[in-house]
Amino acid sequence: MARQIRVATPADAGQIQAIYAPIVRDTTISFEDEPPTTEEIAGRIAGTLSTHPYLVYEEDGRVMGYIYGSVFRARAAYRWSVETTVYIDGRTYRRGVGRALYEALLPILRRQGFHSAFAGIALPNAGSVGLHEALGFRPVGVYQDVGFKHGQWRDVGWWRLGLSEGPPAAEPLPFAAMADEMEALIRLSPVNADSSSVVQSSA
Repeated sequence: MARQIRVATPADAGQIQAIYAPIVRDTTISFEDEPPTTEEIAGRIAGTLSTHPYLVYEEDGRVMGYIYGSVFRARAAYRWSVETTVYIDGRTYRRGVGRALYEALLPILRRQGFHSAFAGIALPNAGSVGLHEALGFRPVGVYQDVGFKHGQWRDVGWWRLGLSEGPPAAEPLPFAAMADEMEALIRLSPVNADSSSVVQSSA
């Protein structure tokens, strides 16, 4: 079985949309009401990669999950914080895909110079809470009744992982400006280190 974690490309949008659409339609994990189209997903991938990592986990050419970083809040003082999002194909739960994706993502975020990573989790979601806490994220609070979906008000819990200590030494580095170094970091992830497959470029 050929496995790899690599940088996503807009060409992955169809497989990513297939993972995400049932999450939007059938669960409260996502607060979107309508699944985005493949074209919308492609645009989101391209837009994210200018500043933040967007990675996919692939087995034998099939995308099994994906993870990305994004702007936590727009105002300037927040720029050393990053929000993380991970989604896994429902047929591959409890196979370690989410953990593997995070193990590839977190070194990149640290290298970019981010100080805190935040994950918002629509509650209840024991699987996601367990994954994040196993990776070192710690709960910092709950937004109560913050979203209304599937006929009920929903809470969102927030978890934080510290990525660095002390005041920032520099501005966060945009992902697109350090693509070659980022590819090298991804190749060091356990999945890629154990695989004979070649990590593909995002170009």
